[in-house]
Amino acid sequence: MSETSILTKKERVIVYVDGFNLYFGMLQAGFDYCKWLDLILLSNNLLKSHQVLIEVKYFTSSVNNNPEKQKRQRTYIEALEASGVNVFLGNYQSDEIKCKKCLNIWIKYNEKMTDVNIATQILIDAYQDKYDMAMLISGDSDLVPPMRAVHEIFKNKRVFAAFPPKRHNQSVLLAAKGSLSIGRKKLVDSQFQLEVTKKDGYVLKKPKDWS
Repeated sequence: MSETSILTKKERVIVYVDGFNLYFGMLQAGFDYCKWLDLILLSNNLLKSHQVLIEVKYFTSSVNNNPEKQKRQRTYIEALEASGVNVFLGNYQSDEIKCKKCLNIWIKYNEKMTDVNIATQILIDAYQDKYDMAMLISGDSDLVPPMRAVHEIFKNKRVFAAFPPKRHNQSVLLAAKGSLSIGRKKLVDSQFQLEVTKKDGYVLKKPKDWS
Protein backbone atom coordinates (compact mmCIF):
# COMPACT_ATOMS: atom_id res chain seq x y z
CA MET A 1 0.00 0.00 0.00
CA SER A 2 1.38 3.44 -0.95
CA GLU A 3 2.08 6.22 1.56
CA THR A 4 -0.69 8.27 -0.07
CA SER A 5 -3.21 5.48 0.48
CA ILE A 6 -2.23 5.21 4.16
CA LEU A 7 -2.61 8.98 4.67
CA THR A 8 -6.07 9.02 3.09
CA LYS A 9 -7.23 6.42 5.60
CA LYS A 10 -6.10 8.51 8.56
CA GLU A 11 -7.54 11.75 9.91
CA ARG A 12 -5.17 14.56 8.91
CA VAL A 13 -4.43 16.90 11.79
CA ILE A 14 -2.87 20.36 11.91
CA VAL A 15 -2.12 21.69 15.40
CA TYR A 16 -2.49 25.40 16.17
CA VAL A 17 -0.76 26.52 19.37
CA ASP A 18 -1.68 29.73 21.17
CA GLY A 19 1.76 30.33 22.66
CA PHE A 20 0.95 32.75 25.46
CA ASN A 21 -2.22 30.89 26.48
CA LEU A 22 -0.21 27.69 26.83
CA TYR A 23 2.75 29.40 28.55
CA PHE A 24 0.76 31.23 31.20
CA GLY A 25 -1.45 28.19 31.78
CA MET A 26 1.63 26.13 32.60
CA LEU A 27 2.94 28.87 34.91
CA GLN A 28 -0.37 29.15 36.74
CA ALA A 29 -0.46 25.38 37.21
CA GLY A 30 3.08 25.38 38.61
CA PHE A 31 4.52 23.56 35.57
CA ASP A 32 7.20 26.17 34.86
CA TYR A 33 9.72 23.34 34.54
CA CYS A 34 7.92 22.29 31.33
CA LYS A 35 8.75 25.43 29.30
CA TRP A 36 11.30 23.63 27.04
CA LEU A 37 8.36 22.00 25.29
CA ASP A 38 8.74 20.07 22.03
CA LEU A 39 5.45 20.90 20.34
CA ILE A 40 5.75 18.29 17.61
CA LEU A 41 6.36 15.60 20.21
CA LEU A 42 3.48 16.92 22.32
CA SER A 43 1.17 16.95 19.31
CA ASN A 44 2.03 13.37 18.42
CA ASN A 45 1.54 12.37 22.06
CA LEU A 46 -1.98 13.84 21.93
CA LEU A 47 -3.03 12.12 18.70
CA LYS A 48 -4.87 8.81 18.38
CA SER A 49 -3.74 5.88 16.25
CA HIS A 50 -6.18 6.75 13.46
CA GLN A 51 -4.73 10.26 13.12
CA VAL A 52 -1.62 11.63 11.41
CA LEU A 53 0.14 14.92 12.16
CA ILE A 54 0.48 17.14 9.11
CA GLU A 55 1.90 20.30 10.65
CA VAL A 56 2.29 22.30 13.87
CA LYS A 57 1.78 26.07 13.83
CA TYR A 58 2.87 28.18 16.79
CA PHE A 59 1.52 31.68 17.39
CA THR A 60 3.10 34.19 19.76
CA SER A 61 4.43 37.73 20.03
CA SER A 62 8.02 38.86 20.48
CA VAL A 63 8.73 40.06 24.01
CA ASN A 64 10.33 43.50 23.85
CA ASN A 65 10.42 44.79 27.42
CA ASN A 66 13.01 42.48 28.99
CA PRO A 67 16.35 41.52 27.37
CA GLU A 68 16.72 38.26 29.32
CA LYS A 69 13.17 37.14 28.49
CA GLN A 70 13.79 38.13 24.86
CA LYS A 71 16.89 35.94 24.74
CA ARG A 72 15.09 32.92 26.24
CA GLN A 73 12.12 33.35 23.95
CA ARG A 74 14.35 33.65 20.88
CA THR A 75 16.21 30.49 21.84
CA TYR A 76 12.94 28.61 22.26
CA ILE A 77 11.51 29.86 18.97
CA GLU A 78 14.68 28.80 17.15
CA ALA A 79 14.41 25.36 18.76
CA LEU A 80 10.80 25.07 17.56
CA GLU A 81 11.77 26.11 14.04
CA ALA A 82 14.66 23.62 14.05
CA SER A 83 12.21 20.85 14.93
CA GLY A 84 9.91 21.78 12.02
CA VAL A 85 7.31 24.01 13.70
CA ASN A 86 5.96 26.91 11.63
CA VAL A 87 6.13 30.06 13.80
CA PHE A 88 3.84 33.09 13.37
CA LEU A 89 4.79 36.27 15.24
CA GLY A 90 2.41 39.03 16.27
CA ASN A 91 3.16 42.26 18.12
CA TYR A 92 3.77 43.01 21.79
CA GLN A 93 2.34 46.51 22.12
CA SER A 94 2.94 48.94 24.98
CA ASP A 95 0.23 51.30 26.22
CA GLU A 96 0.49 54.07 28.81
CA ILE A 97 -1.92 53.74 31.74
CA LYS A 98 -2.55 56.87 33.86
CA CYS A 99 -4.09 56.85 37.32
CA LYS A 100 -6.65 59.69 37.51
CA LYS A 101 -6.26 59.99 41.28
CA CYS A 102 -2.50 59.84 41.81
CA LEU A 103 -1.51 60.83 38.24
CA ASN A 104 1.12 58.09 38.13
CA ILE A 105 1.82 56.62 34.70
CA TRP A 106 2.90 53.06 33.99
CA ILE A 107 3.31 50.91 30.93
CA LYS A 108 1.05 47.94 30.21
CA TYR A 109 2.07 45.42 27.56
CA ASN A 110 -0.53 43.64 25.43
CA GLU A 111 -0.18 40.87 22.90
CA LYS A 112 -1.61 41.76 19.50
CA MET A 113 -2.54 39.80 16.35
CA THR A 114 -2.24 36.26 17.74
CA ASP A 115 -5.99 35.56 17.69
CA VAL A 116 -6.32 37.00 14.19
CA ASN A 117 -3.33 34.99 12.94
CA ILE A 118 -4.74 31.74 14.36
CA ALA A 119 -8.21 32.38 12.95
CA THR A 120 -6.77 33.25 9.53
CA GLN A 121 -4.62 30.12 9.35
CA ILE A 122 -7.40 27.79 10.51
CA LEU A 123 -9.75 29.12 7.82
CA ILE A 124 -7.14 29.23 5.03
CA ASP A 125 -6.03 25.67 5.77
CA ALA A 126 -9.65 24.49 5.79
CA TYR A 127 -10.29 26.20 2.44
CA GLN A 128 -7.16 24.58 0.98
CA ASP A 129 -8.21 21.20 2.41
CA LYS A 130 -5.01 20.72 4.38
CA TYR A 131 -6.62 19.03 7.37
CA ASP A 132 -9.56 16.96 8.49
CA MET A 133 -9.19 18.06 12.10
CA ALA A 134 -7.70 21.28 13.45
CA MET A 135 -6.41 20.78 16.98
CA LEU A 136 -6.46 24.12 18.80
CA ILE A 137 -4.22 24.30 21.87
CA SER A 138 -5.86 27.24 23.60
CA GLY A 139 -8.66 28.16 25.93
CA ASP A 140 -9.22 31.63 24.47
CA SER A 141 -12.90 32.33 23.81
CA ASP A 142 -11.95 34.90 21.13
CA LEU A 143 -11.30 31.88 18.88
CA VAL A 144 -14.88 30.61 19.09
CA PRO A 145 -16.06 32.51 15.94
CA PRO A 146 -13.50 30.90 13.57
CA MET A 147 -14.22 27.50 15.15
CA ARG A 148 -17.92 27.92 14.39
CA ALA A 149 -17.14 29.19 10.90
CA VAL A 150 -15.16 26.02 10.08
CA HIS A 151 -18.03 23.83 11.26
CA GLU A 152 -20.64 25.83 9.35
CA ILE A 153 -18.76 26.12 6.04
CA PHE A 154 -16.74 22.88 5.95
CA LYS A 155 -19.11 20.12 7.05
CA ASN A 156 -16.46 17.40 6.77
CA LYS A 157 -13.95 19.16 9.04
CA ARG A 158 -13.80 19.79 12.76
CA VAL A 159 -11.95 21.89 15.30
CA PHE A 160 -10.85 19.99 18.40
CA ALA A 161 -9.90 21.85 21.60
CA ALA A 162 -6.84 20.80 23.61
CA PHE A 163 -6.95 22.94 26.75
CA PRO A 164 -3.66 24.00 28.36
CA PRO A 165 -3.46 23.64 32.16
CA LYS A 166 -5.78 26.09 33.95
CA ARG A 167 -7.24 27.28 30.64
CA HIS A 168 -10.44 25.24 30.32
CA ASN A 169 -13.16 27.44 28.81
CA GLN A 170 -16.83 26.53 28.54
CA SER A 171 -17.56 28.55 25.39
CA VAL A 172 -14.61 26.95 23.59
CA LEU A 173 -15.77 23.53 24.81
CA LEU A 174 -19.26 24.07 23.39
CA ALA A 175 -17.91 25.27 20.04
CA ALA A 176 -15.43 22.41 19.65
CA LYS A 177 -16.10 18.98 18.20
CA GLY A 178 -14.16 17.06 20.81
CA SER A 179 -11.79 18.18 23.55
CA LEU A 180 -9.18 17.16 26.10
CA SER A 181 -7.16 18.80 28.85
CA ILE A 182 -3.36 18.64 28.64
CA GLY A 183 -2.03 17.22 31.89
CA ARG A 184 1.35 17.40 33.56
CA LYS A 185 2.50 13.97 32.36
CA LYS A 186 1.96 14.84 28.69
CA LEU A 187 4.02 18.00 29.17
CA VAL A 188 6.82 16.22 31.05
CA ASP A 189 6.93 13.48 28.40
CA SER A 190 7.13 16.04 25.57
CA GLN A 191 10.29 18.00 26.41
CA PHE A 192 13.16 18.74 24.05
CA GLN A 193 16.55 17.25 24.80
CA LEU A 194 18.77 19.68 26.71
CA GLU A 195 20.40 20.64 23.39
CA VAL A 196 18.73 21.17 20.02
CA THR A 197 20.90 21.38 16.90
CA LYS A 198 19.86 23.69 14.09
CA LYS A 199 20.34 22.83 10.42
CA ASP A 200 23.44 25.02 10.25
CA GLY A 201 25.00 23.05 13.11
CA TYR A 202 24.48 25.69 15.80
CA VAL A 203 23.55 24.12 19.14
CA LEU A 204 20.70 25.67 21.13
CA LYS A 205 20.78 24.97 24.87
CA LYS A 206 17.86 24.90 27.27
CA PRO A 207 17.84 28.21 29.22
CA LYS A 208 19.26 27.73 32.73
CA ASP A 209 16.27 29.51 34.28
CA TRP A 210 14.00 26.84 32.80
CA SER A 211 15.58 23.92 34.65
